[in-house]
Amino acid sequence: MGASGPGLWRTRSARAWALWPLSQLYRALVALRRQAYRLGLFPSEHPGRPVIVVGNVIAGGAGKTPVVMALVRHLQARGLRPGVISRGYGRQTRDCRAVHPDSPAQDVGDEPALVARSCRVPVFVAAQRTTAARALLAAHPQTDVIVCDDGLQHLALARDLEICVFNDEGLGNGFLLPAGPLREPWPRAVDWVLHAGPPPRGGTATCFGLQRQLAAHALRADGRQVPLATLRGQPLQAVAAIARPGDFFAMLRAQGLQLAHTQALPDHYDFNSWESTSPVPLTVICTEKDAVKLWARHPEALAVPLQLHIDPAFFTALDARLAAGEKAPLSSPA
Repeated sequence: MGASGPGLWRTRSARAWALWPLSQLYRALVALRRQAYRLGLFPSEHPGRPVIVVGNVIAGGAGKTPVVMALVRHLQARGLRPGVISRGYGRQTRDCRAVHPDSPAQDVGDEPALVARSCRVPVFVAAQRTTAARALLAAHPQTDVIVCDDGLQHLALARDLEICVFNDEGLGNGFLLPAGPLREPWPRAVDWVLHAGPPPRGGTATCFGLQRQLAAHALRADGRQVPLATLRGQPLQAVAAIARPGDFFAMLRAQGLQLAHTQALPDHYDFNSWESTSPVPLTVICTEKDAVKLWARHPEALAVPLQLHIDPAFFTALDARLAAGEKAPLSSPA
C-alpha cells in the first residue's frame, strides 16, 4: 500500500492527520460522482436479472471473493443458476471475456480464475460490470442471479442487493483515503453487512457475523487433497500474495504447521518470475488465490482453501428475499 498503507490506517496518528486535508478533497470528489449518478448525468443500467453486489468500503483485502464463492455455492445448492461478473483486477488484458476453469490468471485476474475453477459457474470480466453482465447473459441466458465480485462503488451497474464485507479491522481509523482505509464515507446505505470483527459503527444495515478458518486439507494442482495433519512436523515454505499475508501465515501455524520460511508478496503478484527464496528446498504452501498462478510454474505447490462460517441467519434472509421476489431499494442511485 506504500506510504499510506494499512499500518498508517489503523490509528489517527500525526501522519494520518497530515493527510486528512487530502482525504476531504477525496470526499468531495466521491460526493460529486454519486450526485452525478443521482441526477442521471451518468447512466446506470440494470441487466434484467437480480443483481447481488458483494463489495467493501475499505481499501485492501476484506475477503469479498470468499464471500462470493460461499454465496454462489448456496445459490447452486438451492437449484439456482448464478453467474459472476468482475473487473478482473490485475489481468493483462483489457477486453470483456469469459473466464473458464483453465483460464490463465494473467488474462482474467486471479480472483475470477479462482471462482471459475472452484465453483464451476459462468464468470465474465470487463472493466465495465454492465458490459460483463450483458456478455454473461448473452452466453448463458438461463442465468437466474448475477453476483458481482466487488463493485460497491461501480454505480453504473444498478443492483438489487448490496452486501458490504468488513475484515476484523473494521473501519480502521475511520478516515477516507489517503489518510485512512475508506473508499467512501461510512456509514453508507447498504442492505447487509458481513463482519469478521465487531460490527462497524453507524449505519442501519442488518449485520451478520462471519468467521474465517483454513480447511483441514491442502490441494494439489490435480485436485487431490492432502490432509494438513500429514504435513505437521516437516518444515514448510509459506508464500502469500494477498492483502494480509500475515493472517494466512498465522492460520497455518494455528493448524500446527512448521513454517521454516515465509515470503509475503504484493497483493495480486503474478508469480511469473517467482523463485523460492529459501536456502534449502522446502514444500511450498500457499493460498488458493495464489495457486491459480503459482501452479503454472510450480505444480508441486500445495494450496490451502479458506473456509467461511457465515451466520446462518444471513442465508435465511437471502432465501426469503429470493423467494419473495422482492427488489430492495437500490443503495446506489440508478
